[in-house]
Amino acid sequence: MSNLSIFKIGIGPSSSHTLGPMLAANLFCKKIEQQLHSVSRIQVTLFGSLSLTGKGHLSDKAVIWGLNALEAKHITAEIQESILKQALESQCLNLCGQKEISFNYEKDIVFNNDFLPLHQNALRFCAYVSDGQILCEETYYSVGGGFVCDEAQMQAGNKESTQTRGFSINSASELLEMSQKSGKQLAQISYEYELQFHTKEHIRDYCLSIWEVMQESYYQGCYPKQSNLPGPLNLHRRAKGLKERIRPTADPFGIIDYISLYAIAIAEENAGGGRVVTAPTNGACAVIPAVMLYLKNHTVGFNDELAIDFLLCAMMIGSFYKKNASISGAEAGCQAEIGSASSMAAGAMASVLGADTLQACNAAEAAMEHHLGLTCDPAFGLVQIPCIERNAFGAIKAISAARMTMNRKSQPIVSLDEVIMTMYQTGKDMNAKYRETALGGLAKTLSQSVC
Repeated sequence: MSNLSIFKIGIGPSSSHTLGPMLAANLFCKKIEQQLHSVSRIQVTLFGSLSLTGKGHLSDKAVIWGLNALEAKHITAEIQESILKQALESQCLNLCGQKEISFNYEKDIVFNNDFLPLHQNALRFCAYVSDGQILCEETYYSVGGGFVCDEAQMQAGNKESTQTRGFSINSASELLEMSQKSGKQLAQISYEYELQFHTKEHIRDYCLSIWEVMQESYYQGCYPKQSNLPGPLNLHRRAKGLKERIRPTADPFGIIDYISLYAIAIAEENAGGGRVVTAPTNGACAVIPAVMLYLKNHTVGFNDELAIDFLLCAMMIGSFYKKNASISGAEAGCQAEIGSASSMAAGAMASVLGADTLQACNAAEAAMEHHLGLTCDPAFGLVQIPCIERNAFGAIKAISAARMTMNRKSQPIVSLDEVIMTMYQTGKDMNAKYRETALGGLAKTLSQSVC
């Protein structure tokens, strides 16, 4: 399978809780399209983490948008508001964009805090005929990063086919072996891997479109239309003021202010429901672009070609987390989101600065090693506290890991595959209240103090 989808253009605030449910609704529309004439009602049940934190993550609204056949990459704030007004005030759903049916939010969106056994993020769609009988039913699982599986795929183990036209790479050890045999480095190997699925023109255009949206998200985050983010925290957006205040300085640590600006601007744009790139998730969407903006604005020679190489390196490393562990905060904590993004950014940065494949993997390992155990506890289910600042720290750690690794002469003890395995096991052992359920950590203490 191609790794390009590790990066998707989507909407905030969450890839698993906003983009995933929206995509699931799109899939259900396709499933019932031939029977649309018989459908009179749709009911959606959100389970587990999607129920516990769904309202803060806009999961309920995302389902409505998806059932109206809206796609994330084309949606605008104006369209979002128009659809919600029609559904919530006029109680009408334009199902699949083709048939208007009645819609009652209180009855047709059900929040069920029970967890289904196959994954923490589950939602079930039921289509009814006029006499109340179920016409079609399907359960979907939002497994992280905007990836969605149906019941059959999850029961089959949610394993992607590893067969390609030429070769597969499923772990860092396989990558290192291929690099050693071929003499090629990470970016070139990732590029040749993608050529099995896409033309060189498509790969280039896709990567540049991702890079363009990342930069646009930063710009929009610096010049927001609203001064506060939505939700009960009424959190003030900081990026605009930060951009106005920081200036070049002789202080060598002044660069941290710029890195923080890049990350905070993009993370705030995501938190406000804006258009961002899942990298590999929305909750961690600002880590990789913040590192890329650091390279573009504060180093010499970073151009579009190196941006493509950077993304190719990052997506290869990200694929190892997706295949062998998790990029879902609900499944493995925030270490699976911010930690994975920081790891991807560290390996990619080292690579574009001249590191060989082993050094790039070592940089990726170091970044994840120092995110192990990070919980996912967003206050009120909003991707705001502590998520926004975590993106900045993830970017700073990535840069530190890349630089530290490239200056190292001794051989690291821990491999990238080992730290990926450790992260996943740590996530599985983590108490469920710290895995995007809003039942513990800052989500609990801050919610109580605000209320």
